[in-house]
Amino acid sequence: MSFDYREVFIEELEEQLQLMDDEIMKLEQSDSEEVVQSLFRAAHTLKGSSAAMGFEEMKQLTHRMEQLLDQVRSRQRPVTAQLIDLLFLALDNLKLLKEDILRNDPSSTDISLCIEKLQTFAENSEVSRPTAASASDPGESGIAKLRLTMSDRLKVQQIQERGQHVFWVRVSIASDCLIKGARAYVIHSKMLEWGEVLLASPDLENLDESNEFSEITLLYGGTQSSEELSVLVSGLTDVESVNVEPIHPEETTLSQQPPAASEKSAGEEVQQTAKIKSQTIRVSVERLDHLMNLVGELVIDQTRIHQVERTQRRRVSDESVNELGHISDHLSRIIGDLQESVMKARMLPIEQLFNRFPRMIRDLSRDLGKEIDLVIEGQDTELDRTLIEEIADPLIHLIRNAIDHGIEGPDKRADAGKNRTGTLVIRAAHEDNQVVIYVQDDGAGIDPEKIKASAIKKGLVTPEEAEQFSEREAIELIFRPGFSTAAVVSDVSGRGVGMDIVRSNIEKLNGMIDIETKLGEGTCFKIKLPLTLAIIAGLQVKLQKQTLIIPMSNIAEIVRVTSGEIEIVRGQSVILLRNRVIPVVDIHDQFKADRTQQSRIPLVIVGSAEKRLALVVDELIGNQEIVIKSLGSYIGKVEGIAGATILGDGSVALILEISALFNRISGK
Repeated sequence: MSFDYREVFIEELEEQLQLMDDEIMKLEQSDSEEVVQSLFRAAHTLKGSSAAMGFEEMKQLTHRMEQLLDQVRSRQRPVTAQLIDLLFLALDNLKLLKEDILRNDPSSTDISLCIEKLQTFAENSEVSRPTAASASDPGESGIAKLRLTMSDRLKVQQIQERGQHVFWVRVSIASDCLIKGARAYVIHSKMLEWGEVLLASPDLENLDESNEFSEITLLYGGTQSSEELSVLVSGLTDVESVNVEPIHPEETTLSQQPPAASEKSAGEEVQQTAKIKSQTIRVSVERLDHLMNLVGELVIDQTRIHQVERTQRRRVSDESVNELGHISDHLSRIIGDLQESVMKARMLPIEQLFNRFPRMIRDLSRDLGKEIDLVIEGQDTELDRTLIEEIADPLIHLIRNAIDHGIEGPDKRADAGKNRTGTLVIRAAHEDNQVVIYVQDDGAGIDPEKIKASAIKKGLVTPEEAEQFSEREAIELIFRPGFSTAAVVSDVSGRGVGMDIVRSNIEKLNGMIDIETKLGEGTCFKIKLPLTLAIIAGLQVKLQKQTLIIPMSNIAEIVRVTSGEIEIVRGQSVILLRNRVIPVVDIHDQFKADRTQQSRIPLVIVGSAEKRLALVVDELIGNQEIVIKSLGSYIGKVEGIAGATILGDGSVALILEISALFNRISGK
């Protein structure tokens, strides 16, 4: 098997599986013909591509799904809860088969039970013959018409422009015909000899001989009149009756198309569509990452050129230095535009992440016996693809906790005077050059007293310490390692289980998490993330001769104080800033550096959620774009250091990890 074809197949497979996940959710809410048709085509596409790649199990499974969906599409079977569960079961098995393919072991998952359930259900006696009353778009003669896509309408227009006719044809097969599926296929093949068959229901190209039905509907284009076509079809073996109806003009109207465009030929429309499609290509993630690294190197070199230009300008003043300045400025603009373009190429709508949640929430709410209304907002908010993957697990954990321990059961909500159906809101938005994600429920809220009692019971804090906590400090205890309020350990955790992991994962992404809660009214988790991890804005500060970088996303403000304004409370240095006590951390102690005596001490106030720390530094240099470089496996992970960068003079500056400083202070 060609590696290139395999990669293309996997990309298409992931797209179609996500599409099917979304459409089955929609089908559960409303049996729209568009949704059924979309699902059928997704299954049909996967059946064809998996057969071409030699994945027999996937082909069999999608074929069985096709059979069921065709029954729904032709109105032979209603959409029921059992059907939805079976479709989700098939989808889950397809996802398992996808994982097998990724592991190069395409036959390890046993799908025989799933196929047996699909087949048994498809052969169930509930299947009924479609009638004109149940047809999606019955004409005056009662022909159940299929919904036409844009491509179908273009084909109809092409046939009509050649001076030919397009008809809906309903063929009833004689009741004494032994193998109706085979007879329908023969009728279909014969009509292909006379003209073009654009659509057929059921799908005659993928029939088993065992398929049982008594009538077929076709969209046919040819030179015959309706009378001539009726005579031709009626003369075929086992045809009981034929109904021919011309296609109506409104069925071929291209939706949302301006009048001027309708005068174009179908060929021009197809050509224009092809041009639009050709403007989108698939690019490997590794290539984008490599491109981003190269842009990062350019940013470093541009900073160094700018540094050289400033140094030379102080020493000499001639045309060559001026020219160097012009080149440096031009490079800055070009590299800035290039950096922005590459960053945009790495961006994906957060919808790709949010699309995973409806199915998960549906299953969890059913397992827990809860009624939940999911509201998703801001799906078009864009975020770096790396961040989308990294933030998925923390978000899933927050959502599971909200459903299990946040939102009450229907009876409990009713007793509290609430709507029996709880609401879970997942929202994303851009704020201050960051992406903010909200996970909000209208459940019971977090009780600070219960949090403190649980923390005392588990030995995380002493009763004396708990007495000193404010409400916010008590709620923050849920982020302590080992904290839990769950009475029973289960697959679906109580609010707080693993929340320390959630916070640490978010802080590794240079992000922050905050909580707002009101007892009896609900809880909102607010996650702030940078747009990308590759290049950030950072503040350069001096510590003796060492330059350090503090990420701008962590900086709340910068102040200068005298040594007399720094006080000692319980052994901790603090300052009073606008009636708020803020701990002071001397970075000299962290890096074992000598202090510089100054009359006015620069303090950088950094924040994590509502917490604040004041960092003592020697000198403030300024902010610039920082390309984050890993310290590498030789040095490994150093507490308090997020990475390093190369400055304009070629020296290396370490990037502070602010969350580690907060953890160290909390530990004290």
